Amino acid sequence: MATKGNTSVNKGIPVIKDAFVVIVKTEWNAPITNKLATGVKKICRQQGVKYKIVTVPGAFEIPFTIKNHYTYCKVLPDAYITLGTVIRGDTPHFDYVCKAITDGVLQLNLSLDVPVIFGVLTVDNEQQALDRIGGKHGHKGEEAAITAIKMIALNRKLK
Repeated sequence: MATKGNTSVNKGIPVIKDAFVVIVKTEWNAPITNKLATGVKKICRQQGVKYKIVTVPGAFEIPFTIKNHYTYCKVLPDAYITLGTVIRGDTPHFDYVCKAITDGVLQLNLSLDVPVIFGVLTVDNEQQALDRIGGKHGHKGEEAAITAIKMIALNRKLK
């Protein structure tokens, strides 16, 4: 069971200068995913972090897009934030997509020099998703942005 996470901007979020993140979000389940993006943008604005949004058809396409963005973009971001919503259906498709996106994000984190934050909801039903975009389990978009900021600060410290 998920618990409400750290969504308070006053709890240990480092102040970082000149940070830039790329948000890669899906078109699929747009009403929910767009609310995740709203949470990310809110925290980025509060913390002075610049951002760019790249939209992809579905969660499966997120790792490919990040890999190519990192390879070919002119200005590298300090982090990527992945956003999407995968809701279980009646077929094993859910399992394949969830495994692909989690494995893809893991591989990116092991191969890129910037963190890739996992902000994809993998839920059994729409209510579980709603509970995670400002409901009883907090706002996972805001949490993804907070995680990105903390990881940017850590990555800068490690370098």
